[in-house]
Amino acid sequence: MSEKLAEHAELDETVEWQKTACILCESNCGIEVRTEGTRFVRIRGNKDHVESAGYTCEKALRLDHYQNNRARLTSPMRRRADGTYEEIDWETAIREVAEKLVHIRDTHGGDKIFRYGGGGQGNHLNGVYGGSVLSALGMLYKSTAIAQEKTGEAYVEARLYGAHTRPEIGKTEVAIFLGKNPWMSHGFAHARKTMQEIQKDPARCMIVIDPKRTKSAEMADIHLRVRPGTDAFCIAAILGIMHREDLFNFDFIRDHVEGAESVLDVIRAVPVEDFAARCGISLEQLEMTARRIGRASTVAIFEDLGIEMGPNSTLISYLHRLIWILKGSFGIPGGNHPHSNFGGVISSGADSPSQKNKTSRPGSAKPRVTPVTGARIIAGLIPCASIPEEFLTDHPDRFRAFVVESGNPCHSMPDSKKFREAMRAAEFSLVIDVAMTETARQADYVLPACSQYEKAEAVFFNFHFPDNVFYLRKPLFSPLEGTLSEAEINARIAEAAGLYDPSDLAPLHAAAKEGLAAFGTAFMSFIAENRHLSKVGPIILYRTLGPTLPEGLASAAALWFIAHGVANNYPVQVKRAGIDDSTLSLGDALFTKVLESDDGVVFTTHEYAESWDLTRVGTDRRIRVNIPDLLAMFAELKQQPTSYVSDDFPLVLSAGERRSFTANTIFRSPEWRKSDRDGALSISPQDALKHGLSDGDRVRIITKAGTAESIVKIDDAMHEGHVSIPNGYGLEYPDENGEHSRLGVAPNELTHLEWRDEIALTPWHKHVPARLERL
Repeated sequence: MSEKLAEHAELDETVEWQKTACILCESNCGIEVRTEGTRFVRIRGNKDHVESAGYTCEKALRLDHYQNNRARLTSPMRRRADGTYEEIDWETAIREVAEKLVHIRDTHGGDKIFRYGGGGQGNHLNGVYGGSVLSALGMLYKSTAIAQEKTGEAYVEARLYGAHTRPEIGKTEVAIFLGKNPWMSHGFAHARKTMQEIQKDPARCMIVIDPKRTKSAEMADIHLRVRPGTDAFCIAAILGIMHREDLFNFDFIRDHVEGAESVLDVIRAVPVEDFAARCGISLEQLEMTARRIGRASTVAIFEDLGIEMGPNSTLISYLHRLIWILKGSFGIPGGNHPHSNFGGVISSGADSPSQKNKTSRPGSAKPRVTPVTGARIIAGLIPCASIPEEFLTDHPDRFRAFVVESGNPCHSMPDSKKFREAMRAAEFSLVIDVAMTETARQADYVLPACSQYEKAEAVFFNFHFPDNVFYLRKPLFSPLEGTLSEAEINARIAEAAGLYDPSDLAPLHAAAKEGLAAFGTAFMSFIAENRHLSKVGPIILYRTLGPTLPEGLASAAALWFIAHGVANNYPVQVKRAGIDDSTLSLGDALFTKVLESDDGVVFTTHEYAESWDLTRVGTDRRIRVNIPDLLAMFAELKQQPTSYVSDDFPLVLSAGERRSFTANTIFRSPEWRKSDRDGALSISPQDALKHGLSDGDRVRIITKAGTAESIVKIDDAMHEGHVSIPNGYGLEYPDENGEHSRLGVAPNELTHLEWRDEIALTPWHKHVPARLERL
């Protein structure tokens, strides 16, 4: 956003503010924008937004660099035999893509079509349509970036209480951030403001567990500066101290915890002093931490990528939950809560322990393991680290088609070259995205989508309690010429593939013109009579209900069905949130409210006593803490190594640190960064001295997976033996003459598929054994 444009917008008071939301992290704060042509010229927080209430960080102010950049695609692209690409028209592209998908289905089976993505950070709504088309073609296997982050957490929660939970940081007495730097990564409403409130309140406490002295750590009352990769020993030691000093809530354990005796036996045997030495935290500091937690009325723990992408990640997700469960910090203000859903992005309860060993088979509705490697499927997602192995084989059940929507696995997944090989090994590959990404450059076909501000969009990160919020963003601009929304792209593919006959939809078109009530009756009757079309239900909604919605909101049609599901699941809580209309059904009233609102909608309001109703623990309201495989890992933790470095690779590399000028890779243009344009490698003064390095020197980073070159920044906040490079760099971007280049290191050229969690296979992006060579 140029200073000239900003000044012009400030002076021109006739330019109206339009309401939308940021798309750079899961918080999706409400913002207001002034536009000129296709550009954002002013951006500020939306004070009327029902959740963010005017709050936003500085990254949202740079969104023009997403909307307007030289990497946008404006024509379908087809790969030539020599690896170059040619532009083709939409009719040809849709016809050929549909033919390829149908050929895979008819020759090998629809379960050989693999889907990755289907919804970027703020692009979830349009992913509904692609998923429906591929499911109708027989697709069973899918994955997203969540499967390299949150599936260990989902595995634990499915077994504990069968629900996804979030900490209520804004009300808790003791807030613990585990592998998380919320000052930079946010992740909850008003993150910085909330942290400042905790910092100023002498009755509250902030604890940060992180090897780096981050901004969040500097704000904390207690910073447990663990050695990289030793968080499990730290958490286990805290549990051990809490047990021997009787700091658990035994009334809650008696009334609401099943299997506690077995767990307490293992906690009792924790070698606290040994584990303190292993994680590098003094016994005195761990005891102080345990006692502060123990005397608190509530404790809320927020885990994030720092532990989810490192050693023992699934075990750690289990261990820290034992702290707040055994403290009884569940279902009370300031505790940890399950929540309602408005089209969720992950389902903890879906991963049933009783089904985890079922093998995949053609026609199976919910396969539990992958077809080639037998990797465990958690929350319906294939582990990202196993994806290449499902392609790069002669196994008869290998995947044959690789379809990617709003994702960039050839940049964001571990060992990027393996993902490039997998894309090339597929008999057919398709990417639907706004830019010619690193993944798109490996695909047979690339279809250009319009941007997130050129269509109706939303996120399904609805994790709030007691008030849960959903926000439908209205389009700010017309689609860039040559681009289509994912809803339109997938509707055309469905029709070209013969998944339904458009002429059969005439009764639904007529009913939609009569109103929502008439349409609802007609749609449910139509699906009941044509059950084979249920999987393309979102496409049918888009084609029939979509044209009757307000201008620009056709792709919001799929929300009609979701809104009715919410109304059926939580009728009392929907009405309590103020959603009611005597002239409409509850589902239609909620759908209408979502369409009309510019400031987000509180779609459910729960009472704290209803927390248990959002779990799958049954009427006895007891959390099952004895998870045999994880309890065994806990008991055997003393046999686990403290470090994974070696003489060849003596340093721990964190590949993908969050910094002020890093964001997800939809920000392809490096021009948005005011500082750290090269994405320097951070290194401690001690390690810099050992390697003879000064600020601005260049080094070669070497890991088992590959090498890269970076400039150096000496940072006394780094732990000795720990180095880091930022996320979001190493993207190809054209200069003014169209020549492509990369700035900074692509982190996953350095990560390796073998470094991964034992259970969830989440990769160790934050714990890569490495060495440096001075250049």
